[in-house]
Amino acid sequence: MTINIDDLSEEELIELNHKIVERLKFLEMMHNHNDMMQFRPGDKVSFEPAGRGRQIGTLIKYNKKTVTVITENGQKWNVSPHLLSKVKNVKSTSSKDGNVIDIHGKK
Repeated sequence: MTINIDDLSEEELIELNHKIVERLKFLEMMHNHNDMMQFRPGDKVSFEPAGRGRQIGTLIKYNKKTVTVITENGQKWNVSPHLLSKVKNVKSTSSKDGNVIDIHGKK
């Protein structure tokens, strides 16, 4: 299929441009949605922001174009889902009893 844009008026070209931009935005939204559906809230995920090391955290919610992740050190990030990877086993570097408080009083 070929479209000869040389014969289109300025008004027709502007209308065509708007339709193309609309369609591209829709396709991007569909790709983002598909990427998001690979993850569920509560999943352990990782990502690597520019200039920083690998961040590991928990996905807490979906946004329109991103997902919100809370990292192990409590930082909140909005991350494009195509930058995420699932984390299967996260091993803690802290000691067995480090920063754990027994709130039930059971031993």
